[in-house]
Amino acid sequence: MGRGDLTDAEWERLRPFLPVSNRRCGRCRDHRQVIDGILHRVRTGVQWRDLPERFGPWKTVYGRHRLWSVNGTWERLLQQVQAAADAAGEIDWDISVDSTIVRAHQNAAGARTDPPSAPVSKGADEVEHQDETPCQSLVARLVGVVLEVRAGVGRAAGSPAKST
Repeated sequence: MGRGDLTDAEWERLRPFLPVSNRRCGRCRDHRQVIDGILHRVRTGVQWRDLPERFGPWKTVYGRHRLWSVNGTWERLLQQVQAAADAAGEIDWDISVDSTIVRAHQNAAGARTDPPSAPVSKGADEVEHQDETPCQSLVARLVGVVLEVRAGVGRAAGSPAKST
């Protein structure tokens, strides 16, 4: 398992919601391997053709991502995983308030008098997101994929028609 791949706990949460292969098109590539490839691409921004070989053929990973983007599988996965996590009480829904309507007190105007503190560097032994549950991590990853899909749909809708 590489850095950024699905953990066993994340995979067990996600597996029940994945589409079942009909196996008509021959041997189907493992969903976990393909999803790891898609997550790798979303995380790193690498081109499809430059995916590491451990994720399988890049065309398979791209094809599955495209198919699931078009038929709404990514949106459904996110909704189902969020609903299951919410039912188990694992998601803390924070509400964000738009601060553009909040006025500062008249004494808040002016420059800072003390110098800014030095940035704190992260230690090499510090674990990223150590307070996250496996479900929160999985939801965050799925949100990243869904946002990429929505951005791609928006770009495609705004682009002029191409002719050959």
